[in-house]
Amino acid sequence: MQENTDYSAIERRSRIRRTVVKVITYLLLALWGLMVLFPFYWMILTSVKSQGAYDAELTPQFFTLSPTLKNYVTAFTSVPLARYFLNTLIFTVGTTVIMLAVIILAAFAFARLDFPGKNVTFALFLALMMIPNELVIITNYVTITTWDMKNTFWGLILPSVTSVFYIYLLKENFEQIPEELYKAAKVDGCTDFGYLTKVMIPISSPTLVTITILKVIECWNSYVWPRLITDDSDYYLVANGIQQIREGGFGRDNIPAMMAAVVVVSIPLIVLFLIFHKKIMAGVSRGGTKG
Repeated sequence: MQENTDYSAIERRSRIRRTVVKVITYLLLALWGLMVLFPFYWMILTSVKSQGAYDAELTPQFFTLSPTLKNYVTAFTSVPLARYFLNTLIFTVGTTVIMLAVIILAAFAFARLDFPGKNVTFALFLALMMIPNELVIITNYVTITTWDMKNTFWGLILPSVTSVFYIYLLKENFEQIPEELYKAAKVDGCTDFGYLTKVMIPISSPTLVTITILKVIECWNSYVWPRLITDDSDYYLVANGIQQIREGGFGRDNIPAMMAAVVVVSIPLIVLFLIFHKKIMAGVSRGGTKG
C-alpha cells in the first residue's frame, strides 16, 4: 500500500513537472512568435494610417481608429509599381523555368549516368559553392556587359539559371530511387530521357516543388544583381523599385505610402509560403535524407 502511494506521488510530481515545462515552452514560443510577427503588424498598421495622422503622432500608436486605403492608391499611381511587378514576374518565371531544366538534366547525369571523371567533376562542381558571391557577381557583370546584355531581361536571367545547391539536393533525391527501376526501364526499351520524365520527375515532385518555390522567393527578393545590371527604370524589379521609391519617390516624406508599397510587394511571397510551407519542409527533408 505504501509503495502504491509513493508511486502515485512520484507520478504526480512528474506530471506537474512535464506540465510546467510545456507551459514555459509554449510561453517562450508565443513570445518568439510575437517578436517575429510584430514588424509585419507594424508595417500593415502604418500602411493604413493617413499621412497626417502618422506625422501627428508624438509617440507610436499601436492601433488606429480611422484606417484608410489611400496609401495603396498612392503607391500605384505615384510610381510605376505595376510595371515593377510585371518585370519581376517575367524575371521570376523565366529564371525558374530555365533553371529547372538545367538542374534536372545535371542532377540526372550525376545520379544515373556513368561517364569518365564523374565523381571528380561533381566534387569540383561542389567546390564552386566555396567561391564568394562577390567574385561571381564581378565575373557575371563583365560577361553580361561584354555580351551587351545590360538593361535586358536576358542579362537579368542568365546568371541565375543554375544552382549548385539545387543540383546537389535533386541529385541526392534521384539517388534514392531504386536502381532496379532504371534497369527494368532500360530492358523495356525506355530511353534515359523517357525514364527521367516518366519515372524520376514524378517520384521527385515534392523536391521539385520545393526547389521551385525557393527559387521564386529568391528571384522575387533579388536586389544586388538587378541593381547592378540595370539602370533603366523600365527593367526595375520590385526590390529595386522600393529602393527607388525610398530614395527619389514619395518614400522619404510619405512613410505610410511607402509601407503600403512594401506590403503590396510582400503579400505574394507571404501567401506563397503559407500555402506551400509544408511542401517546402517535406521536400527539403526528403532531399536531405539518404536511404
